[in-house]
Amino acid sequence: MILWFTIAQVAVATVAGVLCVVLGLAGRRPGDVSVGALALVQVLLIAQIVVAIVAPLVGNPPTGDLLEYWAYLVTAAILPIAGVVWAFVDRTRWSVVVMGVLSLAVAIMVYRMHVIWTIQIA
Repeated sequence: MILWFTIAQVAVATVAGVLCVVLGLAGRRPGDVSVGALALVQVLLIAQIVVAIVAPLVGNPPTGDLLEYWAYLVTAAILPIAGVVWAFVDRTRWSVVVMGVLSLAVAIMVYRMHVIWTIQIA
């Protein structure tokens, strides 16, 4: 993984998560801001999938378990989609809070993926 990209992903997912939680607790329903924040998190996760495919080919192999890394990455890529689907089905303020919690979970998962890729010894 690329360190600066990991930091950017964690920062964006954290900001999106806090934003959605605050918007949800303030009573806002799902809208362009909350859904757009999760869409940005999703775009970064898709870019991470591309990086995870290319990195070993150019000499940056993971030091941890590759299966565990991909399990985290696929699960993290599903979470924003599930949050947006939830928001469109349940158009209450609580769906925005759920999107925020999912985004915070993605931030934690991206950090864990970085640990698996760079720190652990298989």
